[in-house]
Amino acid sequence: MNDVFARPQPESGWIEVIAGCMFSGKTEELIKRLRRAKIARLPVQTFKPRIDARYAKDEVASHDQTRFQAQPVIEPEEILTLVEPATQVVGIDEGQFLGDELPAVATILAEQGRRVIIAGLDTDWRGRPFGPMPHLMALAEIVHKQHAICRVCGGPATRTQRLIASQEDILVGSTEAYEARCRKHFDPEMGARILTDQELRLP
Repeated sequence: MNDVFARPQPESGWIEVIAGCMFSGKTEELIKRLRRAKIARLPVQTFKPRIDARYAKDEVASHDQTRFQAQPVIEPEEILTLVEPATQVVGIDEGQFLGDELPAVATILAEQGRRVIIAGLDTDWRGRPFGPMPHLMALAEIVHKQHAICRVCGGPATRTQRLIASQEDILVGSTEAYEARCRKHFDPEMGARILTDQELRLP
């Protein structure tokens, strides 16, 4: 990372986005950056969508259970009311769940001179751009793309494969519902086929 981005300066904030598929280490990378900021004695606050309570209600947590204290919010505008005047670094996990106002909120925070670090899925279970993440990636000064390991071939994975019978756009889950896949082995229609097969087997 360029040294110019090492430490927020008055009235000179910026946005960083950590994007990728599930199991690519996005939250782990977010926590690493937040911990480094705390070591540098920078005031840090972290936020997460309330809908994501898989591992903890008031912590962000990676799949390997690395954790960091966080405040749950429903709407991104809540962050503006909760962030403290002294806070220099704002972390936001699972940004894809926080709605279309998140880019505007992140921009306000950056224009206040804060470093804003947002982690989230760049595509959904159908391979489509997910929520506000593409907009955030366009606005950000720094974009870091994470890759997982394809569970079929072991190659670099960039897609989130849904494994259960559901066509809901938002379905919070972990290894019981999703796995990482490469482009070749990604099957966006798997969930729909499983659902159809189950319906055909009903008496």
